[in-house]
Amino acid sequence: MLEGFAYAVVLGIGATALLDIWAQVLKAVLGYPPPNWGMVGRWFAHLPRGTFFHHGIGQSAPVNRELAIGWTMHYVVGIVFAAALLLIWGVEWVHAPRFIPAWIVGLVTVGAGWFILQPGMGAGVAASKTPNPIRARVLNIVGHTVFAIGLYGTALLISAVR
Repeated sequence: MLEGFAYAVVLGIGATALLDIWAQVLKAVLGYPPPNWGMVGRWFAHLPRGTFFHHGIGQSAPVNRELAIGWTMHYVVGIVFAAALLLIWGVEWVHAPRFIPAWIVGLVTVGAGWFILQPGMGAGVAASKTPNPIRARVLNIVGHTVFAIGLYGTALLISAVR
């Protein structure tokens, strides 16, 4: 149990860090702004106050330390997704990783953004209320594929060190 938790933490951090590097590549190459984790932090901070849906998270009341909350929750969610992979495919997956299970988890987790986070922040289901929903959706799918590559790559590093 403890081994699985430790692996989930390492896998989640590794995969999320690769996703953050990817965001910086998109910024440098295509000029796309990286995610605003402060707004994500604002959304998470409003949940205990009973507010799940916002018309636009930018117009909602700011929260102390929302940027720190957003970054923290970004990594916590990555760890939870890594734990889901290990719950489904077993801790043994770390010792003999295959890409397809990681990719399945990555693609399935796109749904968390499309059907929970984006509507909750006022961006609509699957970014339908954003200026360019198709681009947002493609970037979501590609980003979660990068996350899957991070899960797989981190597992390869763990298995090589072990």
